[in-house]
Amino acid sequence: MSEPTRISVVRAVGYSLPEVFTMSFGRNPHVAKAEAAELKATSAKDATAREHAWREAGRLWERAADRETDPKRKLHYAANAERARTYADGTPEQDTEANALEPGLS
Repeated sequence: MSEPTRISVVRAVGYSLPEVFTMSFGRNPHVAKAEAAELKATSAKDATAREHAWREAGRLWERAADRETDPKRKLHYAANAERARTYADGTPEQDTEANALEPGLS
């Protein structure tokens, strides 16, 4: 039986074809990407590359916050985005409070 015939027979009987879903295990993929961008920023050789990498990390943290369902993590990711943008502007601030929250969220 050819493919179009099989599909029409399946539809005529009332069965539907399975939809294609991507597999997810409940983890936000943008978190790992943002962490990798931060690592890239810390190991950048010159100021321009460092600034671009921090801006990219900020953008990825913002995406992670947008896709997060847990309010506590969403706030943490938004704070990380703001911190990365602060580093990109060249004025790093010591945020011990944000660093203290980090171990319990992962």
